[in-house]
Amino acid sequence: MRLAALDGRAVVVSGDRAADVATASQGLLPSDPMALLEDWSRTSAWAAELPDSAYDLTLDVTALGAPVPRPRQVFAVALNYPPHAAEAGYTPPKEPLVFTKFPSCVGGPHTTVSLPPGKVDWEVELVAVIGRETYRVSEDRAWDSVAGLTVGQDLSERVSQLQGRPAQFSLGKSFPGFGPIGPALVTPDEFEDPDDLEITGLLNGQPVQHDRTKSMIFPVPELIARLSAVLPLLPGDLVFTGTPAGVGNRMNPPRYLAEGDELVSRIEGIGEIRQHFTAGHR
Repeated sequence: MRLAALDGRAVVVSGDRAADVATASQGLLPSDPMALLEDWSRTSAWAAELPDSAYDLTLDVTALGAPVPRPRQVFAVALNYPPHAAEAGYTPPKEPLVFTKFPSCVGGPHTTVSLPPGKVDWEVELVAVIGRETYRVSEDRAWDSVAGLTVGQDLSERVSQLQGRPAQFSLGKSFPGFGPIGPALVTPDEFEDPDDLEITGLLNGQPVQHDRTKSMIFPVPELIARLSAVLPLLPGDLVFTGTPAGVGNRMNPPRYLAEGDELVSRIEGIGEIRQHFTAGHR
């Protein structure tokens, strides 16, 4: 199942066609993606029986919004790929390094982002979406709590992110538009191996990041088990799982996002998101 938001309404996607969930279910299911995630088992069971004839909409990818538009909690993980830890000058962590992105930064897959003052960097990431309330789940049961996977960008303004001793991350990673996700939420059963997906970031058509998610120090099930050991995870919560090597502030010389840049973030089996950047008010 591939769940997306088309013109603000939940749709199920098949190729270049889409089925409006509320219309196809004759009103039995709501049009709000967040409401669908609150009853994910019912939603996914219904979608599994959807006939081909229900896909009566042409999919316009530029009209897609965030498949999870209003998450209550957004978690993010630092230094979760060994090469990225190395380029940042750290040894691979023994425990997940968790911070938050504030939910108001979440945006859709095709957006224009206004650059704030400072040094804005890119971080392509696999994002796990929680599909049911989860507290103290074991690692071997953690995939059962995942509604789906999507592509994300953990855009980061490095000056405010690294300000202070110790540095605090959340504000520098939560400017408007700094959490684009999409193009769709893809259920784990759509993948041959959801723990091993190619992940790529391109800046103006040139690859800047590339790896496979099997390289993560802490894979999705372990992250969910560790997070849920501390607090309940709620339907629609997002877990940004970390970025591969190749971020701009570790280049020589450093390269930051500028007006006119185009950033494409792509993950195998999910698709891509695309951000354009404009100069903000200085």
